Amino acid sequence: MQTEPTPLHAMNPLCRFSDRAEDYAKYRPSYPTEAITAVLSGLGEPAHLTAADIGAGTGISARLLADRGLHVWAIEPNAAMQQAALSHPRVTFQAGTAEETGLAAEAIDLVTCFQSFHWFEPSKSLTEFRRLLRTSGRLALIWNDRDQNDPFTAQYTQLIRVASDQHPAESCHIRTMEAQSLASSSLFQNFRHHKFTYRHPVDLQALIGRVRSTSYLPQTGAIYEQLVADITQLYEQWIQETGAIDLVHRTIVFLAERGEEGGFEF
Repeated sequence: MQTEPTPLHAMNPLCRFSDRAEDYAKYRPSYPTEAITAVLSGLGEPAHLTAADIGAGTGISARLLADRGLHVWAIEPNAAMQQAALSHPRVTFQAGTAEETGLAAEAIDLVTCFQSFHWFEPSKSLTEFRRLLRTSGRLALIWNDRDQNDPFTAQYTQLIRVASDQHPAESCHIRTMEAQSLASSSLFQNFRHHKFTYRHPVDLQALIGRVRSTSYLPQTGAIYEQLVADITQLYEQWIQETGAIDLVHRTIVFLAERGEEGGFEF
């Protein structure tokens, strides 16, 4: 009898990045301008909006929102990730989880989860997100998926999958599965999605840094050494042929607004 795979939110999500924070801050990709525009479209003047970026990590996405004028609560339970974050005058870090953010009810215009929702318990976190949102508030789930139609990106991805022993977080279906919990939730309405292309220029140091920032890959030992050797060989092959290399991503944005069902008493 085949057993169900362990959900990602049960795989120690609060501590798994503690030894990866500096590499995460340096080497993780950003997000395309068009994706941020889609997240904010129709919400009103950004300077009047307050966002909660959940699982904010080292603040990559929180700063993108703040650069548009929003005040952002960056909710992150991992102290090492917070400490590695660059400061921003409109970003306030606060320890908390997706299930218990510690923020006031109905005080937030926009809740975002960039590359993080798969680490949350979906039912409890969606309930918490609805509690936070004002009547017209929006929830956005965003992921950067490596684009397997790009040959270099596909070859890099295959090396990662082998080294991670086909870790479930590498499945391209996980984003759709996780987003389905939002699509089917009575707490939210007007579910829709957008896709964008994002090209992330990388050198060899950045490629290895991406490996070291990934929580389900080793940072030492035979598997790590083999992965570094394989990535180095791949990089040298492509840099000789093209002179420059991008990791190509498909940025997927799932959006929904707070619904009127499932009300709370405060």
